Amino acid sequence: MIISHKIRLDPNNKQATYLAKAAGTARFAYNWALAEWQSQYAAWKDDNTQPKPNQMSLRRQLNAIKREQFPWMLDVTKNAPQMAIIQLGQAFNNFFAGRAKHPQFKKKGKSRDSFTLTNDQFSLDASRIRIPNLGLARMRETLRFFGKILSATISRTADQWFASITVDTDQNHLPPAENQGTVGVDLGVSALATLSTGEKVVGAKPHKVLLSRLQRLSRSLSRKVKGSANRHKAKQKLAKLHARIANIRQDSLHQLTTDLTRRFYTIGIEDLNVSGMVKNRRLSRAISDMGFFEFRRQLEYKAGMRGAVVVVADRFFASSKTCSASGCGYKVDKLPLSVREWTCPVCGAVHDRDVNAAKNLQEYASATLSNHAVSSTVSACGGEGSGLGRKPKTKPAPMKQEFNRKLDLG
Repeated sequence: MIISHKIRLDPNNKQATYLAKAAGTARFAYNWALAEWQSQYAAWKDDNTQPKPNQMSLRRQLNAIKREQFPWMLDVTKNAPQMAIIQLGQAFNNFFAGRAKHPQFKKKGKSRDSFTLTNDQFSLDASRIRIPNLGLARMRETLRFFGKILSATISRTADQWFASITVDTDQNHLPPAENQGTVGVDLGVSALATLSTGEKVVGAKPHKVLLSRLQRLSRSLSRKVKGSANRHKAKQKLAKLHARIANIRQDSLHQLTTDLTRRFYTIGIEDLNVSGMVKNRRLSRAISDMGFFEFRRQLEYKAGMRGAVVVVADRFFASSKTCSASGCGYKVDKLPLSVREWTCPVCGAVHDRDVNAAKNLQEYASATLSNHAVSSTVSACGGEGSGLGRKPKTKPAPMKQEFNRKLDLG
């Protein structure tokens, strides 16, 4: 199991300067490689006898010229520019595979400052990390996981530096789910999550709470002279507030997803079209403030670590419009967002819109697991007992299994 631990660093002024210089070098190398890739690719399209660009050839090209043209690159670890070009190659692989958009140039101050180190270019000494040409930098805590260290990504958020250390470990720090049955979770704007048990989690809504302060700092920044020290200070204040909003949102989502995966073995959710939902100008701010995509990401990886199952209903599944009363299943034709309660014309049941949706998601999850006979299924990888059974009697398949155990049947 590959897992990352993000730890805040506590560098002194000299070390912070080095980290900023290394991040700037990585950004420059990425932009240089992207420009070379585009020009070489255009030349290859005109004449197929020309070499097609790739990250390996660009790394060699940079190594051949950096001592003469970019001697300042030698002041930081060699991983900073090299790993940036490798990441550009991965970005192009994702683009050609249709998984991402075309890579864009990184602009100073508008893209996250970061650089990556391979495991042979750094070492850990309790609560300190040793980086080439820098020495030992303090970490706020020690690494929580034991195993083979693969890499570390050093990044900056506002005025704080972090090290995200990736570890390949067999250690599972989360106990199995308590298996309190199946639960359906309906996400919304007024309440972040409504459970089929009737529980409602309002959510932190940090952007809404701190919006007035955010607007005040934004106006203050716009009045400052470009390039002045006061503008730099105002920019730092605004960045700190944005980081605080993100941290509050992350903390709220972590508490919710941890509680759900701790209690329930089977969790039913909807496949929400978040990118389409935020196009609604009246709801986009509230939807973004909730963090629907991040909720699903956390729920899926935590469920996988606890041995739980996430069942994802199709995004066209009528969870709100269908009567959840036992034996009814009546579906209304239209149900505007303004309607928060409705009465079934067939059975007369009165439904809270969100609770009704959560109950239907719970039923969908239970039916899906029953139909697929999870406990006796043989997975696509082959091997007896390699299905989704929680305690298989036979040894799991010898081949590498997918870590994520969600069921996306949409």
